[in-house]
Amino acid sequence: MAMKIRLARGGSKKRPHYAIVATDSRMPRDGRFLEKLGTYNPLLPKDSEDRIKMDVERVQYWLAQGAQPTDRVARFLEAAGIKDKSERKNLKKGEPGKAAKERAEKRAAREAAANAPAEEAASE
Repeated sequence: MAMKIRLARGGSKKRPHYAIVATDSRMPRDGRFLEKLGTYNPLLPKDSEDRIKMDVERVQYWLAQGAQPTDRVARFLEAAGIKDKSERKNLKKGEPGKAAKERAEKRAAREAAANAPAEEAASE
C-alpha cells in the first residue's frame, strides 16, 4: 500500500482549515484516512504557534513505515526539524514568459539607446 502524509481540507468557502493525515495515496483528498496527525490553519499569522500542530511521534512512526509526505507537509516537517531539508528545483516556473522576455529586451534596447548619446557627449 502506497502511504502518504498529506493535507485534507476542511472549513467553509474561503476559510480553509486543513488536517494533516496519514492515508493511502489512492484515497480522495478529503476522503478516508488512517490517522489524523495534526492540523494546519493558514489563516493564522505565520509566527503563531497554533498555525501548525503535529503529533511528532506519530509522524515519525508513519515515516518509518514508508509514508511519503507531500511537498507542503515536507516543508512543515523541515521547519519542525523532523526531516532534512531537500533541494527543490523550479526549472520552468521561475523563468519569465515570452512576453516578459520581449519587454525586458525592449527596455534594455531603450536604455542602451538613451545612454549612447550621453556617452558620446562625455567623451568629447
